[in-house]
Amino acid sequence: MGRTYTKKRRAEQESATRARIVDATVDLHTRIGPADTTFSMIAERAGVQRHTLYAHFPDERALLMACSGHTFAADPPPVAEAWRTLAEGRARLLAGLREIYDWFSRNAQLLSNVTRDAERHAITREISEMRFGPVVAAWHEVLGARLVARQRALLSLALSFYSWRTLAHEAQLEPALAARLMVDAILGLREK
Repeated sequence: MGRTYTKKRRAEQESATRARIVDATVDLHTRIGPADTTFSMIAERAGVQRHTLYAHFPDERALLMACSGHTFAADPPPVAEAWRTLAEGRARLLAGLREIYDWFSRNAQLLSNVTRDAERHAITREISEMRFGPVVAAWHEVLGARLVARQRALLSLALSFYSWRTLAHEAQLEPALAARLMVDAILGLREK
Protein backbone atom coordinates (compact mmCIF):
# COMPACT_ATOMS: atom_id res chain seq x y z
CA MET A 1 0.00 0.00 0.00
CA GLY A 2 2.83 2.39 0.87
CA ARG A 3 4.47 1.92 -2.52
CA THR A 4 1.30 2.92 -4.41
CA TYR A 5 0.97 5.99 -2.20
CA THR A 6 4.61 6.93 -2.83
CA LYS A 7 4.20 6.58 -6.61
CA LYS A 8 1.03 8.66 -6.53
CA ARG A 9 2.67 11.35 -4.39
CA ARG A 10 5.73 11.42 -6.64
CA ALA A 11 3.51 11.76 -9.73
CA GLU A 12 1.66 14.66 -8.08
CA GLN A 13 4.96 16.37 -7.23
CA GLU A 14 6.24 15.91 -10.78
CA SER A 15 3.01 17.31 -12.17
CA ALA A 16 3.24 20.33 -9.85
CA THR A 17 6.87 20.92 -10.85
CA ARG A 18 5.99 20.68 -14.52
CA ALA A 19 3.15 23.17 -14.02
CA ARG A 20 5.50 25.59 -12.21
CA ILE A 21 7.96 25.36 -15.09
CA VAL A 22 5.25 26.01 -17.68
CA ASP A 23 3.82 28.93 -15.68
CA ALA A 24 7.29 30.45 -15.23
CA THR A 25 8.00 30.09 -18.95
CA VAL A 26 4.69 31.65 -20.02
CA ASP A 27 5.35 34.52 -17.61
CA LEU A 28 8.80 35.11 -19.12
CA HIS A 29 7.46 34.83 -22.66
CA THR A 30 4.85 37.43 -21.76
CA ARG A 31 7.44 39.75 -20.19
CA ILE A 32 10.39 39.44 -22.59
CA GLY A 33 9.42 36.98 -25.33
CA PRO A 34 10.38 33.41 -26.17
CA ALA A 35 13.53 34.30 -28.12
CA ASP A 36 15.12 36.04 -25.13
CA THR A 37 14.01 33.52 -22.49
CA THR A 38 16.76 31.15 -21.37
CA PHE A 39 16.51 27.84 -19.56
CA SER A 40 18.49 29.39 -16.69
CA MET A 41 15.92 32.15 -16.35
CA ILE A 42 13.08 29.63 -16.40
CA ALA A 43 14.73 27.40 -13.79
CA GLU A 44 15.30 30.36 -11.50
CA ARG A 45 11.74 31.66 -11.89
CA ALA A 46 10.25 28.17 -11.36
CA GLY A 47 12.51 27.48 -8.39
CA VAL A 48 14.07 24.34 -9.86
CA GLN A 49 17.52 23.24 -10.92
CA ARG A 50 18.37 23.21 -14.63
CA HIS A 51 18.64 19.40 -14.63
CA THR A 52 15.06 19.24 -13.28
CA LEU A 53 13.92 21.53 -16.06
CA TYR A 54 15.65 19.33 -18.66
CA ALA A 55 14.14 16.20 -17.08
CA HIS A 56 10.68 17.61 -17.83
CA PHE A 57 11.51 19.38 -21.09
CA PRO A 58 14.57 18.04 -22.91
CA ASP A 59 14.62 20.89 -25.41
CA GLU A 60 13.12 24.25 -26.25
CA ARG A 61 10.64 22.78 -28.73
CA ALA A 62 9.11 20.49 -26.08
CA LEU A 63 8.83 23.42 -23.68
CA LEU A 64 7.23 25.72 -26.28
CA MET A 65 4.74 23.01 -27.20
CA ALA A 66 3.72 22.67 -23.56
CA CYS A 67 3.50 26.43 -23.07
CA SER A 68 1.48 27.08 -26.21
CA GLY A 69 -0.87 24.22 -25.31
CA HIS A 70 -1.28 25.59 -21.80
CA THR A 71 -1.92 29.12 -23.08
CA PHE A 72 -4.48 27.97 -25.66
CA ALA A 73 -6.25 25.85 -23.03
CA ALA A 74 -6.37 28.74 -20.55
CA ASP A 75 -7.81 31.21 -23.09
CA PRO A 76 -8.58 29.50 -26.39
CA PRO A 77 -8.68 31.59 -29.55
CA PRO A 78 -12.15 32.09 -31.02
CA VAL A 79 -13.48 29.09 -32.92
CA ALA A 80 -14.60 30.03 -36.42
CA GLU A 81 -17.16 27.23 -36.73
CA ALA A 82 -19.38 28.99 -34.19
CA TRP A 83 -19.85 31.86 -36.67
CA ARG A 84 -21.29 29.61 -39.39
CA THR A 85 -24.69 29.85 -37.71
CA LEU A 86 -24.74 33.59 -38.46
CA ALA A 87 -25.76 35.01 -41.81
CA GLU A 88 -22.82 35.61 -44.14
CA GLY A 89 -21.84 39.24 -44.41
CA ARG A 90 -22.04 41.97 -41.78
CA ALA A 91 -23.39 39.91 -38.86
CA ARG A 92 -20.82 37.14 -39.27
CA LEU A 93 -17.89 39.49 -39.89
CA LEU A 94 -18.77 41.68 -36.94
CA ALA A 95 -19.24 38.78 -34.53
CA GLY A 96 -16.01 37.15 -35.64
CA LEU A 97 -13.86 40.27 -35.53
CA ARG A 98 -15.27 41.31 -32.15
CA GLU A 99 -14.38 37.93 -30.65
CA ILE A 100 -10.94 37.96 -32.25
CA TYR A 101 -10.22 41.52 -31.13
CA ASP A 102 -11.40 40.75 -27.59
CA TRP A 103 -9.05 37.75 -27.55
CA PHE A 104 -6.20 39.87 -28.92
CA SER A 105 -6.91 42.40 -26.13
CA ARG A 106 -6.76 39.77 -23.40
CA ASN A 107 -3.52 38.32 -24.74
CA ALA A 108 -1.89 41.44 -26.18
CA GLN A 109 1.49 41.33 -24.44
CA LEU A 110 2.14 37.64 -25.04
CA LEU A 111 0.93 37.81 -28.66
CA SER A 112 3.07 40.88 -29.27
CA ASN A 113 6.19 39.09 -28.07
CA VAL A 114 5.43 35.84 -29.86
CA THR A 115 4.61 37.50 -33.21
CA ARG A 116 7.75 39.63 -32.93
CA ASP A 117 9.95 36.68 -32.04
CA ALA A 118 8.45 34.43 -34.72
CA GLU A 119 10.10 36.68 -37.28
CA ARG A 120 13.60 35.91 -35.94
CA HIS A 121 13.39 32.75 -33.87
CA ALA A 122 12.86 29.53 -35.82
CA ILE A 123 11.30 27.45 -33.04
CA THR A 124 8.87 30.22 -32.09
CA ARG A 125 7.90 30.52 -35.76
CA GLU A 126 7.44 26.75 -36.10
CA ILE A 127 5.26 26.39 -33.00
CA SER A 128 3.26 29.54 -33.81
CA GLU A 129 2.51 28.31 -37.32
CA MET A 130 1.57 24.86 -36.05
CA ARG A 131 -0.72 26.12 -33.25
CA PHE A 132 -2.08 29.31 -34.74
CA GLY A 133 -1.97 28.67 -38.50
CA PRO A 134 -5.04 26.39 -38.61
CA VAL A 135 -6.97 28.77 -36.35
CA VAL A 136 -6.33 31.77 -38.61
CA ALA A 137 -7.02 29.68 -41.74
CA ALA A 138 -10.44 28.79 -40.29
CA TRP A 139 -11.10 32.46 -39.50
CA HIS A 140 -10.32 33.31 -43.13
CA GLU A 141 -12.51 30.53 -44.48
CA VAL A 142 -15.59 31.27 -42.37
CA LEU A 143 -15.38 35.07 -42.35
CA GLY A 144 -14.28 35.27 -45.99
CA ALA A 145 -17.21 33.29 -47.39
CA ARG A 146 -18.70 35.11 -50.38
CA LEU A 147 -16.21 37.95 -50.24
CA VAL A 148 -14.57 39.03 -53.47
CA ALA A 149 -10.76 39.00 -53.77
CA ARG A 150 -10.30 42.64 -52.73
CA GLN A 151 -12.49 42.11 -49.68
CA ARG A 152 -10.55 38.98 -48.71
CA ALA A 153 -7.35 41.01 -48.95
CA LEU A 154 -8.76 43.55 -46.53
CA LEU A 155 -10.01 40.70 -44.31
CA SER A 156 -6.40 39.50 -44.10
CA LEU A 157 -5.44 42.93 -42.88
CA ALA A 158 -8.31 42.91 -40.35
CA LEU A 159 -7.26 39.51 -38.98
CA SER A 160 -3.66 40.57 -38.42
CA PHE A 161 -2.60 41.03 -34.81
CA TYR A 162 -0.49 43.98 -35.97
CA SER A 163 -3.55 45.68 -37.49
CA TRP A 164 -5.52 45.18 -34.29
CA ARG A 165 -2.61 46.57 -32.27
CA THR A 166 -2.48 49.67 -34.46
CA LEU A 167 -6.22 50.23 -34.05
CA ALA A 168 -6.21 49.51 -30.32
CA HIS A 169 -2.99 51.20 -29.23
CA GLU A 170 -2.27 53.94 -31.72
CA ALA A 171 -5.85 54.87 -32.62
CA GLN A 172 -7.04 53.90 -29.11
CA LEU A 173 -10.19 52.20 -30.36
CA GLU A 174 -12.15 49.75 -28.22
CA PRO A 175 -12.33 46.24 -29.75
CA ALA A 176 -16.00 46.63 -30.74
CA LEU A 177 -15.38 49.92 -32.55
CA ALA A 178 -12.25 48.58 -34.26
CA ALA A 179 -14.26 45.57 -35.47
CA ARG A 180 -17.06 47.78 -36.85
CA LEU A 181 -14.53 49.99 -38.63
CA MET A 182 -12.91 46.99 -40.32
CA VAL A 183 -16.27 45.46 -41.28
CA ASP A 184 -17.34 48.77 -42.84
CA ALA A 185 -14.09 48.90 -44.80
CA ILE A 186 -14.38 45.29 -46.00
CA LEU A 187 -18.00 45.56 -47.05
CA GLY A 188 -17.51 49.01 -48.54
CA LEU A 189 -15.27 47.48 -51.21
CA ARG A 190 -18.19 45.55 -52.70
CA GLU A 191 -19.74 48.76 -53.93
CA LYS A 192 -16.74 49.68 -56.11
